[in-house]
Amino acid sequence: MREQIFRIIFKTDTPAAKFFDVCLLWAIFLSVAVVMLDSVESIHMRHLDLLIALEWIFTILFTIEYAIRVFCVRNRAAYVFSFFGIIDLLAILPSYLDLLFSGAHYLMVIRILRLLRVFRVLKLVRYLDEMSLLILALKASRAKITVFLGTVLTVVVVIGAAMYVIEGAENGFTDIPTGVYWAIVTLTTVGYGDLAPQTPFGKFIASFIMIMGYGIIAVPTGIVSVELQEATRRRREGKRCEECGLEGHEIDAFFCKRCGHQLTGTPDPHH
Repeated sequence: MREQIFRIIFKTDTPAAKFFDVCLLWAIFLSVAVVMLDSVESIHMRHLDLLIALEWIFTILFTIEYAIRVFCVRNRAAYVFSFFGIIDLLAILPSYLDLLFSGAHYLMVIRILRLLRVFRVLKLVRYLDEMSLLILALKASRAKITVFLGTVLTVVVVIGAAMYVIEGAENGFTDIPTGVYWAIVTLTTVGYGDLAPQTPFGKFIASFIMIMGYGIIAVPTGIVSVELQEATRRRREGKRCEECGLEGHEIDAFFCKRCGHQLTGTPDPHH
């Protein structure tokens, strides 16, 4: 029985397992919707009892599901401390914490993270390989991006201090941190409009920052793009057929395009 439960909950190769996963995803989606509706004051006041009842129904269901998962796995510690195990636990804790700390139940929106199981349910695990490629590119470019962000931070501090001196408190620049805030908002082209220079020199600096902002946004994009291309090239060159020695296979290739032999390090596409 334990093996059958395990196959239903953790696998997707049977109709019962697929039905369970689809029901679970709908339950997660509906429970998050209940929490979001509960945060709307008019709905909260009008349907408080119903929302509380639904909230505890979902919490009890997820608690039972978590207990069953712990029961049917062989290595319980591995599941409990795994990524999905921690997420599953965090999905039920806020309701119980709300009994001690008022408002903690709003943290239940973390249940939305459980929707990551859709990758497994819909057979989208192969796309995680593309995600790892992006992560590798970001790691490879972290030094350049760190230097870039350090330069940007220095620029906004200098400009913020300059605007404090040029504009002064009478124009809203009451201190240097306020000037730095304005510089960040302007440089990122957000432009809230809550603070604007009034002097001609201040407007000149603002115009310069706005134009510079477009160029600055393009810099990290270019850095990551170059590293992404390099990571893709290395991944392609790394896919070498052990049977005939052919290199240069596509990232998502499972078999050699010359001899049809399964490539080393690739999962069986039929599973």
